[in-house]
Amino acid sequence: MTYDIYLGDQTFSSWSLRGWLMLEKFGLPYRAHMVGLYSGTMADDLAPLTPARLVPTLRTPEGLVVGESLTIGETLAERHPQAGLWPADPAQRATARWLCAEMVSGFFALRGDCPMQLLRVYQGFAPSDAVKTDLARIETLWDHARAISGAQSGPLFGTYSLADVFYTPVAARIVGFDLPVSAASRAYCLDLLSDPAVRAWRAEGLKTRYDPEPYAQDLAATDWPVPA
Repeated sequence: MTYDIYLGDQTFSSWSLRGWLMLEKFGLPYRAHMVGLYSGTMADDLAPLTPARLVPTLRTPEGLVVGESLTIGETLAERHPQAGLWPADPAQRATARWLCAEMVSGFFALRGDCPMQLLRVYQGFAPSDAVKTDLARIETLWDHARAISGAQSGPLFGTYSLADVFYTPVAARIVGFDLPVSAASRAYCLDLLSDPAVRAWRAEGLKTRYDPEPYAQDLAATDWPVPA
């Protein structure tokens, strides 16, 4: 019973990272297929999966095509209730769903101004007021999750869940642009990026180089803080 997951790029595609982590982190069998997100072939690559048009896209062992990251997560959680994609506690589970839904539907300033990249830490980026507002909201949600779960550090709900999956690319944006957050939030970001699965994903991404590089910033930079 093997899933097929269609992904874009391992250095710049935040949604691809989420889709892959849903399978990799919870031990679900899968085959990964890379599509031409930056080469211009994505539409043709995804044509057999119509009406899917974005990454990630999941195909179940029965051939059902599922698009949109939150729907993929919910589908996998329904099909594998023992895998622990959502917290077992009802209050924590509801809160985790809230955090994931708000991530999908919000934080447009952060997502627009600070594209995810896993190459370097930019220095001297000046976040707009809108980005600062997004960061404050993210920290409020993380603090709320910890208040509900009682977890002081590590995964938001004590045990790794889809909430941590959905905020891993957010952590990459915060670290990659050296954005102003609390010490506790920065520690959580580094925990997510230090995960062996995320490090393996980044190492694979480093094998591909683009010219020109997507989303390159005209800023000084330092090394990525977590080795591949």
